[in-house]
Amino acid sequence: MEQDSVSKIKLILELRGKAKLNCELKRHLSPRTVGIISRSLPLEGNAHQISNTISYFETPIDSGIDRPRKEFKKGDIAFLPVNGSICFFSEDTSSPKTMTPIGKIISDIAVLTEIKSGDVFSLYVDTVA
Repeated sequence: MEQDSVSKIKLILELRGKAKLNCELKRHLSPRTVGIISRSLPLEGNAHQISNTISYFETPIDSGIDRPRKEFKKGDIAFLPVNGSICFFSEDTSSPKTMTPIGKIISDIAVLTEIKSGDVFSLYVDTVA
């Protein structure tokens, strides 16, 4: 079963009641941060959006910066240590804040541009993989 891969953790990002996206956390991007997040799963929080380029939800995870970056590509997943947010990029973006790259969304991300007030993100291990 590929789920036990040392380098990738297959997850589902669910926008509750709307869509489920396949994604992967990649240990080689930020081993420490990916380890902390994977041990904290499942995670859930209110969905937020910054313009139409970054969607995120806040978590209780407390981790410093790991392999900092400000440039992200469409589909990237990053961790913002300032408030424990997991961020999803729907466009190539230069972030005003330094974040830790942690993975990639591997399915269609169009739904991320349609987030409404009250939407909830859930992030959990893909048990079907």
